[in-house]
Amino acid sequence: MYKILKKEVLSPTMKLFEIEAPLVAKNAKAGQFIILRIDEKGERIPLTIADFNKEVGTITIIFAEVGKTTQQMGRLETGDSVLDFVGPLGAESHIENFGRVVCIGGGVGIAPVYPITRELKNAGNEVISIIGARCKELLFWEQEMADASHEIKVCTDDGSYGEKGFVTDMLKQVVEEKGKVDLVVAIGPLPMMRAVAEVTRPMGIHTVVSLNSIMVDGTGMCGACRVTVGNETKFACVDGPEFDGHLVDFAEQIRRAQIFKDEEARAQAAASCGGGCGCH
Repeated sequence: MYKILKKEVLSPTMKLFEIEAPLVAKNAKAGQFIILRIDEKGERIPLTIADFNKEVGTITIIFAEVGKTTQQMGRLETGDSVLDFVGPLGAESHIENFGRVVCIGGGVGIAPVYPITRELKNAGNEVISIIGARCKELLFWEQEMADASHEIKVCTDDGSYGEKGFVTDMLKQVVEEKGKVDLVVAIGPLPMMRAVAEVTRPMGIHTVVSLNSIMVDGTGMCGACRVTVGNETKFACVDGPEFDGHLVDFAEQIRRAQIFKDEEARAQAAASCGGGCGCH
C-alpha cells in the first residue's frame, strides 16, 4: 500500500496527491510516468510524474476527475492509501543545453511539463514558459512554473486570468519578440499539442510532445498504447511518452482517445446511482 501524505484541491475537479513511494522516487526522472490502482477491482491509471523528492521518498501526481476511477480517487484523503503504484515507467526527457527553450503546459499538462522545465533551466537553457487553461479556476502552479523559468506567460481561453487567448497565440508572440527558439516542449490536450506542432512546423523549431495514450500494462506487452510516429508504430509506454510533435499522427491519436467514451459514460452513470438499480 502507498500512503497519501498530502492532498491538495487545485480546483473543483483537479487534485494533487503526494504519495509515499521511496523506490519510485529514488529512480524517477523528468518526463516519466507511473501507473496506479486504487484497489483490487480498480482500473490501472497512468499519470505523468508532476514532481519527485528523492530524499523524502515521495512522488507528486496531479489528476483531473474525468471518469469513474479519477472521481473515486478524488474522494481519497490524506492518510488513505492506494494499492498499486508502479514506476517510474517510460523514457526520461532528453535534457541538455539547447539554448532558448519554450515550455508549454495546457490545463492538467502544466503538471508534467513542470519537472521538465525545471531540469531544462538547471541545464543552462534560457527557459520561457507558457501556461494556459480554459478559465482561471483550472490554472495552477503559476509560481512553481515561474520559479522554474526565466520568463512566464499566462493565458486563458475566456480571458478570466492572464491574457485572453490560446497558448499558440502566446507562442507566436514569444517567437516574434525573441527571434530564434531552439526547442518547444508542449504537454496538454491532444488538440492543443497538435496546434502547437502546426505553429512550429513552418518555423522549423524542434517540438516535443508527451502522449498519454490508452494504456494497460505500461511495459510494451499489450500494445494498447500504440502510436504512429513518422509512419512507424511506437508504444507510448516504452518508446515515449515523449515524441517529435511534427511526426505524430494526431488524427489517429484523437480517434483512439475516443474509443471507450461510451463505456466510460456508462461506468460513470452506474457509479453515480450506486450500480444497483439495474438501469445500466
